[in-house]
Amino acid sequence: MQYIGKIDFDIYRCISDSIVSDDVIITLKQIDHINESHSNAFEKYGHYLSEIVQSPDFIIESQKPNTALILKELTDDENRRFKTVLRLITSTDDVTYKNSIITFMKIDDKEWTRLLRNKKILYKRV
Repeated sequence: MQYIGKIDFDIYRCISDSIVSDDVIITLKQIDHINESHSNAFEKYGHYLSEIVQSPDFIIESQKPNTALILKELTDDENRRFKTVLRLITSTDDVTYKNSIITFMKIDDKEWTRLLRNKKILYKRV
């Protein structure tokens, strides 16, 4: 298990009013999944995860309960866009669980536009 950072309850309240922790982790199993399924995205870009969960550009509605689909664009020498799935722990969950990254990947402009056009936006950074 690796500690990622903290979320802002005010931002993530759009997912649930009963989030019980602001700590975010990722398990070794999920790191392996991300590296195997998404071109070593964790290895290449995992150092951005703290910034992504702390300061999302968009939170999109997920089909799974208490789950946030986070979109973040990082503008530096390369414009990078990321999609992250974060499972939030609420008062109805086991108290030993933590807010956890489920998956993470770099996405292209076409996928970014498709998500914003076709999915319900719950939060947009102003």
